[in-house]
Amino acid sequence: MADRSGGAYRSRGRRAGDDDWDAQQVRELRRHLQLTQCAFADELNARQQTVSEWETGRYRPRGPSARLLTWIAEGSGFPYEARPPRREVGAAVQTGSKRKGEPPGDRRRPLPPNG
Repeated sequence: MADRSGGAYRSRGRRAGDDDWDAQQVRELRRHLQLTQCAFADELNARQQTVSEWETGRYRPRGPSARLLTWIAEGSGFPYEARPPRREVGAAVQTGSKRKGEPPGDRRRPLPPNG
């Protein structure tokens, strides 16, 4: 039976601050390393556009990308401190459905019961 609690995933070296990278921190880390967006992207094996999207706040690093940023920060002496995600002032929250005729709410189907 599979462990659905996420314990195995957490035990693989994931840390609490891994998902707390915001646009400012990504930009500050890159500048601390004295790299261009293109050079930083090459080091991360990512696209320059991805780094740009992180730095502008369009997207946030998550999963392995966030963990890699944490490792780089720790290894380079970057004064990284996990911060809770900040909500942008006036940020729109989507509550409706993207599909016509579908009621708002969670469209995910529940998992079938074990047994």
